[in-house]
Amino acid sequence: MASVELNVDDRGVAWLRLNRPEVHNAIDAAMIAELTLMAGRLGRDPAVRVVVLTGEGPSFCAGGDLGWMKAQMQADAETRAREARALAEMLGALDAMPKPLIGRVQGQAFGGGIGLMSVCDVAVGVETAKFGLTEVRLGLIPATIGPYVVARMGAAKARRVFFSGRRFDAEEAVTLDLLARVVPEAELDAAIEAEIKPYLSAAPGAVAAGKALVAELGGAPGEAQVSATIDALVARWESDEAAEGIGAFFDKRKPRWTDG
Repeated sequence: MASVELNVDDRGVAWLRLNRPEVHNAIDAAMIAELTLMAGRLGRDPAVRVVVLTGEGPSFCAGGDLGWMKAQMQADAETRAREARALAEMLGALDAMPKPLIGRVQGQAFGGGIGLMSVCDVAVGVETAKFGLTEVRLGLIPATIGPYVVARMGAAKARRVFFSGRRFDAEEAVTLDLLARVVPEAELDAAIEAEIKPYLSAAPGAVAAGKALVAELGGAPGEAQVSATIDALVARWESDEAAEGIGAFFDKRKPRWTDG
């Protein structure tokens, strides 16, 4: 079964659906590869006007798959660097895709799920969803997603949630600029349709050029910044804290730094 499902309707609206509901759509190597491939394919397809990113099941995306992360910690340095770069390139491919990317956030999002929301041009979520950059609870940091999260929130707002690991609700996600708005679950599809509709009356080339201009004016992450985030992620994978945090998760116990 594919980690990501792709459907394109007769209007040219492409639906990318994360399809690992049994693990809350956690990101693993297969999902990274599929999202990267699809971002390139959809970006080149002149029939595609808009892309919607959503998830199957109750969660949008729980972040990085812990089994995948544990495997990186046990791998050699070359493998760790390669996997970290693949994750960074997936985010970059979605961010740079010359089509509007709309996030349909139908449930909770943590860690890498916040990164996926941050590369969307707009995201709308359900009012019951919970969010968090929870990597520090595992001895990790939101490294490769960092440039996109900070670009979306701004540094001042990012300081509120980037390294505390605390969870926050949908209303706070709006104040942090992660979500444009929140709606009741029953109104989510109508809200997404309202985001789609204007693009179907806009010139596709102008939309692509406008998105590229925003990236240029806003300072899209360069190679030096991306490489720095890769190095930072690999360093945390190699740390004693990450070994303790992820080991504690699999052992179903609290890590040693947890109070109480």
